[in-house]
Amino acid sequence: QVQLVESGGGLVQAGGSLRLSCAASGRAFRRYVMGWFRQTPGKEREFVAYITWSGGSTYYAEAVKGRFTISRDNAKNTGYLQMNSLQPEDTAVYYCSTGTIATMTSTEYDYWGQGTRVTVSS
Repeated sequence: QVQLVESGGGLVQAGGSLRLSCAASGRAFRRYVMGWFRQTPGKEREFVAYITWSGGSTYYAEAVKGRFTISRDNAKNTGYLQMNSLQPEDTAVYYCSTGTIATMTSTEYDYWGQGTRVTVSS
């Protein structure tokens, strides 16, 4: 089992920045791919980014490419999502997840946090 706890969400004005954290405990976090997803009411969970276990490979959704940066510190069992140039359309609940496959597909991830809300005002 892996337990994930997100933090760092909040209210920010358009153009601002936030850094989300994902603290992991349980089985060796460093062995897993880490993904970030987001969800708004009435919509399916949307892929944001993933990072491989070593941090050597990252992948982003087109909507966030160039604005968001995913990273991880395996020594601290923590992953991060740095979000810059935030826009109102980035408003969502953000979830971190871990799995064994580097993929954009949410159903391939095994463990999920409870989510942290990000609200971007115009």
